[in-house]
Amino acid sequence: MTLAPPPGYRNAPLTTFDNDPVDAGEAEEFIRRLHDEHPKLGDPAARLDQILTQIDAIGTYAHTRQELVYGARMAWRNASRCIGRIYWNSLVVRDHRSTSGAEAIAGQLIEHLRVASGQGAQRGRIRPVISIFPQAVPGRPRTVLWNEQLIRYAGYRDGTGDPLYVDFTEAVTALGWHGKGSAFDILPLVLQEPGGEPRLFDLPDSSVLEVPLSHPELPWFAELGLRWHAIPAIANMRLTIGGVNYPLAPFSGWYMGTEIGARNLADADRYDMLPVVAAKLGLDTSHEATLWRDRAVLELNRAVLHSFAQAGARITDHHTESRLFLTHVEKEAKAGRKTPADWSWIVPPVSGGLTPVYHRYYDEADQRPNFYLDAEAQQQSRCPVAHGGGMITDPAVAHAHAHGSEVAHLAAMADPSSATATSPAATPPPVPATAPVPAASSAPAASSAPAASSAPAASPDSMASAAPAASPTPAASLVPAASLAPAAAAVPAASAAPAAAASAAPSVAAASGGEVGGPHEVPRQRDPLEPDSGLPARKRWLRVGAKT
Repeated sequence: MTLAPPPGYRNAPLTTFDNDPVDAGEAEEFIRRLHDEHPKLGDPAARLDQILTQIDAIGTYAHTRQELVYGARMAWRNASRCIGRIYWNSLVVRDHRSTSGAEAIAGQLIEHLRVASGQGAQRGRIRPVISIFPQAVPGRPRTVLWNEQLIRYAGYRDGTGDPLYVDFTEAVTALGWHGKGSAFDILPLVLQEPGGEPRLFDLPDSSVLEVPLSHPELPWFAELGLRWHAIPAIANMRLTIGGVNYPLAPFSGWYMGTEIGARNLADADRYDMLPVVAAKLGLDTSHEATLWRDRAVLELNRAVLHSFAQAGARITDHHTESRLFLTHVEKEAKAGRKTPADWSWIVPPVSGGLTPVYHRYYDEADQRPNFYLDAEAQQQSRCPVAHGGGMITDPAVAHAHAHGSEVAHLAAMADPSSATATSPAATPPPVPATAPVPAASSAPAASSAPAASSAPAASPDSMASAAPAASPTPAASLVPAASLAPAAAAVPAASAAPAAAASAAPSVAAASGGEVGGPHEVPRQRDPLEPDSGLPARKRWLRVGAKT
């Protein structure tokens, strides 16, 4: 018997998504909280009047850039399944609300991976990044992404690869994709425009940082040929900010080692490597009392942490992240805020009782803004493989492209300069106009620098169980959303500031598939609306709750 999650649970929010007009009450609550936490913005009355006017006119409203940045960071802060939230205020926000069309969106998804993993000398200095695409508008179809994560490995019926993606692999193969048949073939992105056929986009080598696994004391381990990708990028969760839903808002951080070593590579329904490692170690596997699984998973996790450190790719361990999470809880309490947490996700899958997060009770609350992987979020992504439907074809889509964006129009009237902004990405309106607006890369387009030799692995994790990787600078490269908002200080788009340091310092995992990353030091917490100083900052990231 399967019990439904209680109301307020991450998969069953108190208020579900629908295509009705935005809830004005939720919008007001968000705006008031923004102004309460940032008094310099002044009285929110004028902004609330603008929002209510837009909702009355078209059923939704456009967030300003400041609102988008703050809302995305706050969503991470409220992600109850993320252990790495201590760095919520350093999330890099890429504003692509005016990016439309499968090709343009795919280009920005690839750029997201490059920005997150770093390029050139910064390769491996991972930072937490979110890319936000057009918001949901009542009655308007939109382009959907089939992938639940931007990087996943193919699975084949003969047992090769990741068993979790056998069906998905067969679906993309039917569409014309051809894998090598190896254990770590990177799956393509699949995007489908309203009324159109699904299109495949391969990820270039320069966008995928992978790490080959070896062991500090066991020479034979490298011969297993294992690897994993360094960037966990969750793409199937719905971001909701002030009543506005963003169906496509992929976010990433870096891994907590157990997400790879104790889940992706160890789970019996994934790569199932524990029997192999145990055999190589010469362990007695005849009965469970020998604890051969425990010994094998320990060495597998040691190999993961060692390999990422050798490759200069950020990763963190579960003991460090557990301690940092409690530091985060204390900081939030001092700020007068509660920290919602799901015990079953916060406690690591290995040595849980040895970590301080195990010996406490937590309150899981449905606090917004937040990320959701509920039935509505799944319906919005509508991957025919993951959710049992047929190929997606929506005959009513033509109306969407013929129907101009009222939000964009209102935004342009409110902020004419947005059309000519010279920041990395010209400030496009949050809701795309009829004609596709070329997506300006919110973060400087990193050249396709070759992936660090030491880092090859692609990762299937869903940022659901790990902690957030700390991110270097606040909202780097944000394209101000069209804004009808009071002229709150503009936050200059920060260029992808190099992540300071620590080659492989442990970091925080992401809340949905569990990755984290970053140095041990806790970076100075900056005001989300404070202009970027340009100084390098420590980064960590966390997952918001998808299956690992």
